[in-house]
This record gives sequence, C-alpha cells and structure tokens, in this order.
Amino acid sequence: MEGGLTVTTRSWRAERLDRLGSSIFADVAEWMEAARANGQDVIDLSIGSPDLPPSEPIRRALSEAVLREDAYGYPGSKGTPAFLKQAADWLHHRFGITIDPCDEMVSLMGSQDGLGHLALALCNPGDIALVPDPGYPVYSAGLALAGIEPYYMPLRAENSFLPDFEAIPVDIWQKAKFMLLNYPSNPVSAVADEAFYTKAIAFAKRYNVLIVHDLAYSEMAFDGYRPLSIFQLEGAIDTAVEFHSLSKSFNMAGCRIGFLAGNKDAVSALRELKANIDYGVFLPVQQAGIVALQEDMKVGRQSVGALYERRRDVLLDALREEGWGVAKPKATMFIWAPLPPMNWELSEPWNSRRIAREMLNIAGVAVVPGDAFGAEGEGYVRIALVEDEQRLLEAARRIGRFMRGEHLV
Repeated sequence: MEGGLTVTTRSWRAERLDRLGSSIFADVAEWMEAARANGQDVIDLSIGSPDLPPSEPIRRALSEAVLREDAYGYPGSKGTPAFLKQAADWLHHRFGITIDPCDEMVSLMGSQDGLGHLALALCNPGDIALVPDPGYPVYSAGLALAGIEPYYMPLRAENSFLPDFEAIPVDIWQKAKFMLLNYPSNPVSAVADEAFYTKAIAFAKRYNVLIVHDLAYSEMAFDGYRPLSIFQLEGAIDTAVEFHSLSKSFNMAGCRIGFLAGNKDAVSALRELKANIDYGVFLPVQQAGIVALQEDMKVGRQSVGALYERRRDVLLDALREEGWGVAKPKATMFIWAPLPPMNWELSEPWNSRRIAREMLNIAGVAVVPGDAFGAEGEGYVRIALVEDEQRLLEAARRIGRFMRGEHLV
C-alpha cells in the first residue's frame, strides 16, 4: 500500500509473445552452457550455422567495401539495383528462369527477415495460412506476430514428408491466404519433384492461395539431385513467391542477406512493409553478396554439396555401425533422424526432448529435439552437419556409447 493505493506489478511483456513459444535454439544454447560448465567437451550439431568462412574473394569484397567513405548511408529497403540485378542473373543462370529485378524482387536481411514479416504484409484478420508440421519455427512465429491462425499440414514419413493437399478441408482452403512450402526441407531434409509442384500450383490457383516457397537449401544437394525453383513450373509466377538465402550455401549466415522473388503484388506488399520498418541491408554486405553470386556463376557450388555429402556419409555410416540406422537425405545440411534404439531405460519414457537432453549431458553431443519444430516432430531429432569429419566420427562413437548405456557400467 502506498498512500492508501494498492500497487500492483505491471508486466511489460506482450501477451502475443506467449504464442511464439520458447526459442529452441536459445534453450539448447543454455543446455550446452550448463554442460560445458560441468566439464563436457560439447560437439555442437544443433543450430545450422556453417562452420566454414565465405570464400576469400567474398571476404575481400566485404573488407574493401567497408573502407569506402560512401558505404555508410541508408542502403534503401528495396535493395540496390546492382544486387537485385545480380540476383536475377543468378536465378536465370541456376534455374533458367527470368525474374524482373525492378518489380519482382526485394532484398532481405536473410530469408528469416522476410518469413517473419510476410504475414504482416499479406494477411488480414480472419485469414489462415497453411504451414508445414514439422516446420522451421519462424513460419509459425511470423503468423503469431501478425495475429494469423496457422493450419498445420502434417509431414509424415509415409508420404515422403510431403503435405497431402487433398486432406485439407475445402473451408480451410477458402480461408487460406498463403501456403508455405520448403523443399529441400528444414528440418526433415525431404525433397520434392516437378509433379509435386505442379499439384501445388493447381491447388493454389483453384483456391486463390499464394504459394510461399522457402528455397534456402537449393545449393546443398547430393547424389546428383538438383533442387527445383517453383518458377521452373508453368504458371507459378501468377501464384508464388520464393525465398533465397546466401547464409548456408555461401557460408554467409552472419552477414544476413537474402532475397524474395516472384509475384509482383506479393513482393510489393513486403517491400511496402519493410520501407516502414527498416532501411535495408548494409551496402558492403550487398556488395559481398554480388561477388558471391558472380563467383557461383563462374565456378559453381559443387564444392558445397560435396562437402555436406561427405559429412552426411561419414556420420550416417558411423552411426549405422553403432546400431543407429538412418536413411541418407538427398539435400540440406541436416539429418532428420528417428529416435535411436536405446539399450537402457529412464524412469519416464524416452521422447525427443529427453533424448536430446540426455545425449548432451551424457555424451556431450548437442542435437535439436524434433518436437521443437511441431507436434509431428515428436519421435525425431535434427542433427546439423556443422563439424568436420573427425568430430562427426567422434560424435557417432559417443552416441553409440550413450545408446548402449556404457556410462552406467
């Protein structure tokens, strides 16, 4: 009581944050910090942050650009004409598609920037968005911030981790504003073929739904597989946009640069929103992005795919020898693995979060529990191929000892 008044504590935290849930990556970081404090040598296979630097020409371009006296003005939320043109040229080189850099593209501070803001730019109260489950957390987070309800499309092994469009009720289709697809996929590492995209486009046109295709892993494919852009399919430009990122394929995750391409009305909406909330990507970073795309057009990214293909084979072959057989994905930097066979029990049943916690605490190997990506992720863990081959072999050996319960002897 102060002067006869009851003083209550006021929360400064918005209730909408409750809809975001906890950031699993922040949670895993806390777990790792505690494990290291207990003396663990942690092998971090959790977050998909490349462990290698960008190429020397990319780093040189960035370093030279930051020394320019004219590099420190507002860059503009749309993106520089030079970066957008280079991105359009790269799309034509890589996929054989033609995108207008003036009207059909916008630069982004990484694709997550666009994914987090897209619903704010596109949706109205009462709209629904179709999102994958499991799916990358920002898909749902962006909807939560915009106050838009998600309709979760289950991705299951029996359907090759592809959504079943026929199973979505007609009334949901009629309320949906956009449908988010992600192939090659994070976290499930699935891929999609031309027939799938053809069907997706047909459903989108039938119900006037925008397709939002997250193609962040287009350059990280194995065994001769070449991921598609949705714009390689006839009619896609009328009903789709596509996110591209330089984070993973070019080892530029910390630079925060990517772009959205596609339907000009949808791109314009995101441009308009971003013009009100930020001033775009730092000019030297855009210059580094130009060099990255030019370099790729000259020498290709086979080395990136080959690197992660070797890591995939090293880890999964070693895990199989330890008794944990996991199918080899055709793309991405992730392994989507069913829970390992355990030769010992806890007082409570194993689940994805318990496996991840115990694997870290006992074996010193950090992975992400599958339920962090949605209810359909229970029963899986996601493993990122972000350590060198020797550390991956060591991780497999530690996991094998963990599965056998050798620490109990």
